[in-house]
Amino acid sequence: MFANVISWINGYLWSTPMLVLVVCAGLYFTFRLRFVQVRKIPTQLHLLFNGKSSERGMSSFQAFCLAIAGRVGTGNIAGVATAIAAGGPGALFWMWVMALIGAATSFVECTMAQLYKGEVNGEYRGGIAYYLGRGTGIQFLGYLFAVVMIVAELAMFGIQSHEIAAATENAFSVPTWVTGVVLIVFLALIIFGGAKRIASVANIVVPFMAIAYVLIALIILFANANNIPETFATIFQSAFGAGPIGGGMMGAAVLWGVRRGVYSNEAGMATATQSAAAAEVSHPAKQGLVQCFSVYIDTLFVCTATGLMLISTGAYNVIAPTGGFLVHNLDTEAGAVWTQAAVDSLVPIGAQFVAIALMFFAFTTIMNMFYNCETALTFFFHKSGKMPSGYVVSIRLIVMLFVFIGTVVSGSTIWSLGDVGCGMLIWGNVFCLLFLVPKAALLLRDFESQQKQGIDPVFNPSQYPQLGDLPLWKDAYEGYESGKLKN
Repeated sequence: MFANVISWINGYLWSTPMLVLVVCAGLYFTFRLRFVQVRKIPTQLHLLFNGKSSERGMSSFQAFCLAIAGRVGTGNIAGVATAIAAGGPGALFWMWVMALIGAATSFVECTMAQLYKGEVNGEYRGGIAYYLGRGTGIQFLGYLFAVVMIVAELAMFGIQSHEIAAATENAFSVPTWVTGVVLIVFLALIIFGGAKRIASVANIVVPFMAIAYVLIALIILFANANNIPETFATIFQSAFGAGPIGGGMMGAAVLWGVRRGVYSNEAGMATATQSAAAAEVSHPAKQGLVQCFSVYIDTLFVCTATGLMLISTGAYNVIAPTGGFLVHNLDTEAGAVWTQAAVDSLVPIGAQFVAIALMFFAFTTIMNMFYNCETALTFFFHKSGKMPSGYVVSIRLIVMLFVFIGTVVSGSTIWSLGDVGCGMLIWGNVFCLLFLVPKAALLLRDFESQQKQGIDPVFNPSQYPQLGDLPLWKDAYEGYESGKLKN
């Protein structure tokens, strides 16, 4: 009965209107900002490696890694498999399209997160609750979406831990409950160290795991070089409803490409906005540009690596719209085990490697999700600037409970529950961003104007009173001016 209720809710959340909203909003942002996600790629790379941290905030790279920790997770390994199963290989093409469109959405939401960030317990905090509450002037929206963010992330915790447990059991025959216990022990060691420890771990683990995973994918693709032309032909044919696999499935390819694309890169879901707000930057648009690039890392590199491995090695099934299979190569449920089968076909310890990679991907995602939950909770205390320690401990214990539960429930149920969480965030966030994009466009013009003058852009809030009261940015600009005069 629970599974039926979740499925019914998803039917409304992920209906055609939601897909139209996400795609049309992304296209609107793209044109309104003059393809900022493409024409500013050199600037994105420059900003990524030139920021510095402070006592209150992370460096741009640390915030980027924390965001990547959230974006790169089970969606890149298990999520790609479920997209191909339901939508055919063409779903991968529509995931690419969503990455390009979603990067513009990410710029808007992450720039707003920087603009309306606050300070709680001596650290920068921000995200969807802050920019909806302060940016729109409707405080109720902030409190509402603080709750939605917490509920949604709790629902998605289980997906990460479930896939870790399933892959570990498949590779090492470890009972899922044992994996659950190990996960919560390691998670406790990190999250009880606070935001800076989470960022430090992400700063080390994320680049290493992403590079290692892409390298093993390149090895698989090189070994299957003869299949690469056919693989791309299959993807494009399937994407547009052509070929033996794609016939009559274009709608499914678009649906699942958009659905899993959004789940994977999280653009429009607001889950990267909390880490974006934590960065120490001199202009809000800077971190918006950095977060554009994180969408590309997620989808164009990691998701593509997974998809090409699955298709080139034949380690996938495609479910026919009328029932049965259009392609039936494996006897297992769609998920990380398909990727394990793909790598296992050429690498002796393929299943073990994927299990370890997934463990790192999903574990760092869990760290990011916890940070999001805790940050959303801080909005209830942003006016005083102090959150009692009892609330911090409580949210940490609740998170660990949901992580353990995820390891012992069924895959289909936990993915459906995660879809509910994603859907709730996307509906509210994207709709509100349509009203906030003029502010993002204003900040982008200010940034580019200073950039053209050959100076490092610095935001002066007094020039833009229409953006509201921004005490942190006022203090930052005054500090910059006094330091310049001193020099």
